[in-house]
Amino acid sequence: MIPPIANNFVAGETAAEALDHVEELNARGVKGILNLLGEHYEDRADADADAEAYIDLAEGLARRDLDGCISVKPSQIGLEVGDDAFEENLARIVEAADCFVWVDMEDHDTVDVTLDAFERHARETDGNVGVCVQANLRRTGETLERLADCPGKVRLVKGAYDPPAEIAYTEKSKVDEMYREYLTYMFEEFDDGIAVGSHDPAMTDLARELHEEHGTPFEIQMLTGVRESAQFELAEEYEVYQYIPYGSKWFSYFYRRIRERKQNALFALRAVVGS
Repeated sequence: MIPPIANNFVAGETAAEALDHVEELNARGVKGILNLLGEHYEDRADADADAEAYIDLAEGLARRDLDGCISVKPSQIGLEVGDDAFEENLARIVEAADCFVWVDMEDHDTVDVTLDAFERHARETDGNVGVCVQANLRRTGETLERLADCPGKVRLVKGAYDPPAEIAYTEKSKVDEMYREYLTYMFEEFDDGIAVGSHDPAMTDLARELHEEHGTPFEIQMLTGVRESAQFELAEEYEVYQYIPYGSKWFSYFYRRIRERKQNALFALRAVVGS
């Protein structure tokens, strides 16, 4: 059983519980992005099994007529087994899923293979695939220029990993500055497909201002258990998605999220006390 403090951030251990969570969100105007917990598999059988689980999950969304999609991690569906394993499983998921498919971004040394796979599938499916990019990486400006005319969606996040300083911005103020710069570029240069992945009210406010100025469609994405009251309020006017982790590997996910950054621990404490 998932203890209460972790249960705030994980939608249960089973697909049925995760789908129930999406249904509850839909009733309040929020859509769901489902992520089965698991990553860094070195065994092809594990990667194949989670790829099949994602296909079943997508079928569950369609069967229950829920407003949601799925999000996969490259290392979960085979990247650490080999590029071929990742690409084969991603192709299988994209082909079978009757919903939008997000590809998460992981460590800095997986950026190129992830972008290549995203761009190929986004063009082949006329935009039914999305990818995450991290504002803390120094290369992200060039990445956004590359993706500006690509169909699909791009989720801009600040970045939860800790890449080396020579390839990344390490000061929070600098990451915030770059997030604003990149988000402004996206609203100016992207026709659509902008996903604002941030719990920072300053960034969601900026996105709303840029939308008013440029008219570019966008969506807001936040994690389960973080600023949920704001998610429901924003959903009254904008498209809002909640990123929903679930599965038996909840402990390692929760522990890592808290360990990675002090801000995550603060989010956890604030969520527990209801702010």
